Amino acid sequence: MSHRIIIVDDHPLFRAALRQTLEGGDSGMAFEEAGDIEGLSAALEANRDCDLVLLDLNMPGVRGFSGLLLLRAQFPEIPVMIVSAVEDTAVIRRCFDLGASGFLSKSETAARIRESINTILAGGLWVPEGVSLDGQDEQTEVLARLATLTPQQIRVLMMLSDGLMNKQIAYELSISEATVKAHVSAILQKLNVDSRTQAVIAAAKIEQGQFAQLVEDQQA
Repeated sequence: MSHRIIIVDDHPLFRAALRQTLEGGDSGMAFEEAGDIEGLSAALEANRDCDLVLLDLNMPGVRGFSGLLLLRAQFPEIPVMIVSAVEDTAVIRRCFDLGASGFLSKSETAARIRESINTILAGGLWVPEGVSLDGQDEQTEVLARLATLTPQQIRVLMMLSDGLMNKQIAYELSISEATVKAHVSAILQKLNVDSRTQAVIAAAKIEQGQFAQLVEDQQA
């Protein structure tokens, strides 16, 4: 049985290169490509039978960690490996805290790329050398609360960050303003903030991976 893998990156040349690398190692993999999070969501809505998503951390339509948050909330059963040029240990660890099954540097060799894919398909985690996932800190608790946001709440939060009002959000998501208000109330509670403005500030820090600053704001 072939494994269905979706490569998500806004650079067609990188998608093609990664696909060629993987196709050269195992004929039992079927690959699809998406250039943004909307294309990925459409592919998964059409067919949720997917064994792995290879996701770039920064693409049009998502900002930083918001894409991973949305994907894990919307399709929690599908493993996600982040494929990124970022090699910051804190960023890598937070990806795992938010539910990623692996983190792959774009500078890895073809052999290591294939090994990482096979590891996750076998049910394991792929953790870069030198990165430890042991222990917890104050940021871990914040991330655990973020993970309780529903897909719709994440969309609303990102729209709040874009400066949209409740009426505009309702129109974009085809829901009532009362439903938007309910989502905003739930977001405030889950993020442990008191106002819409604080939620917008928190959203910006979430997108940029500034979880330490988020903790400090909540302790102030």
